[in-house]
Amino acid sequence: MRRGSLLQLLLLTLIAFGIGAAVALLIPWMPNAASKEAGRIWFTYWFATWICIGIFAIVAAVLVYSLIKFRVREGDLSDGPPVHGHTTLEIAWTAVPFVLVTAIAIVSAIVLAQNGNAGRDPLVIKVEAQQFAWQFTYPNGKSFGVLRLPKDRHVKLRLTSYDVIHSFWVPQFGQKQDAVPGQTFSLVITPTKVGSYPLICTELCGLGHSLMRSTAIVMPVAGYERWYRSSGAAPPPPPAGGGGGGNAAAAALFKTTGTCGACHTFTPAGTTGKVGPNLDHLKEAAAKAGMPLEDYVRQSIEDPDAYITPGFAKGVMSGSCCKQLSSSQIDQLVMYLAENTK
Repeated sequence: MRRGSLLQLLLLTLIAFGIGAAVALLIPWMPNAASKEAGRIWFTYWFATWICIGIFAIVAAVLVYSLIKFRVREGDLSDGPPVHGHTTLEIAWTAVPFVLVTAIAIVSAIVLAQNGNAGRDPLVIKVEAQQFAWQFTYPNGKSFGVLRLPKDRHVKLRLTSYDVIHSFWVPQFGQKQDAVPGQTFSLVITPTKVGSYPLICTELCGLGHSLMRSTAIVMPVAGYERWYRSSGAAPPPPPAGGGGGGNAAAAALFKTTGTCGACHTFTPAGTTGKVGPNLDHLKEAAAKAGMPLEDYVRQSIEDPDAYITPGFAKGVMSGSCCKQLSSSQIDQLVMYLAENTK
């Protein structure tokens, strides 16, 4: 190949590489990494991406050059010269992809091993999924509907499910792990940035799947230790209009339990869930069921299939929905709902 042709081919390669690089860099394909594991995964992603962009540039340049250089002239009906192969070229296009794929495999294996290493003293948090809420139990035995993590410490999540398959995913942490009934899987997270991040179920798990969301809060170490020592005793403030005074704790419980607010509309708590019945008119619902109001509310929490509100199917609100609640918490919710309904 002549020098001029080589320069043309090189120029086309650089142009194609620039186009590929611009598409890769100017579009925010990935969220900002907020954990060491996500940083390693992003590195693997970009390592493979730059290799692909390089291959794209070479292939695109050769294709465009060939279309221009060897196009058929008008009126030329002759056959092209016979080609019997090029041994060196064939060896090259076999060896180079082998080396590149091997490199990607080695990098991926190293990252996979590092991301599964929880270190010597990880913080172990039990994660229980259920339709349609998350429950996080800490080593001190306290359980909450929001995940709190200390910055720069290895955390091992032990995931399981009460009912169907769910899937734990925080985009900024870069990893996803299924929660399967009867099995326990581990996921290691080492947060690197303080902040609040969306926690999403990514496995279709029923009517309320789209509402099965929570929050992962990464805290400075000192702040996390203060929160942990207090066991999160102070509940979060209730939403606007959601039960002031003695109802504050119950209002917060209704919101943070997960399933309640995610599945039900209840105006005093500021929730708009559509999976389960509207709770704004519980007195009317109790009258239709022929039960006293508080008995009706308690039965609906403890045994939701005992009476099915017309228009809703049996089994939508599984009995596991409120397994995370203690008897005192159920008493709080019964009183709160009975006092604030119409």
